[in-house]
Amino acid sequence: MIERMVGKQAPDFTMDAVLADKSFGKVSLAENMKNDKWTVLFFYPMDFTFVCPTEITAMSDRFDEFEDLDADIIGVSTDSIHTHLAWINTARKDGGLEQLKYPLAADTNHSVSRSYGVLIEEEGIALRGLYIINPEGELQYQTVFHNNIGRDVDESLRVLQALQTGGLCPANWRPGQKTL
Repeated sequence: MIERMVGKQAPDFTMDAVLADKSFGKVSLAENMKNDKWTVLFFYPMDFTFVCPTEITAMSDRFDEFEDLDADIIGVSTDSIHTHLAWINTARKDGGLEQLKYPLAADTNHSVSRSYGVLIEEEGIALRGLYIINPEGELQYQTVFHNNIGRDVDESLRVLQALQTGGLCPANWRPGQKTL
């Protein structure tokens, strides 16, 4: 049976990651909460694929907008930190990421992907899932979809801004518009 996650405490995590400066480190939900940050956690299937670099670099290109909203972005796949670093060190024109402004985390034991409900067990990879977690650790938003479709950064930003209003946002609400 599938269990509801939105409105509940997000599954805690600590993962090895390649940080924005290309060093190896750790990322954790607890650290973001301690720093009073929103967390935009997204999963993608694999490094060195076709759709993934388009969305990962699009998120990086818009990083400052997330940062202005007190949100930290964390990208996650089941690949290792060494594979992440090799992909980051590959030029965009060659299908790489070149440089990221946020960390890529390695869920090599699949525990985080499993706890967020995106692990394709038989393949050992994650579906494309995006989760927005408030600074108190409550999961506020989730979306999971087929791996053939890249996510929309504009929509991710819009949802984050809507959640931060604390109000009721009608259909097609845009930042700057009134809430209900």
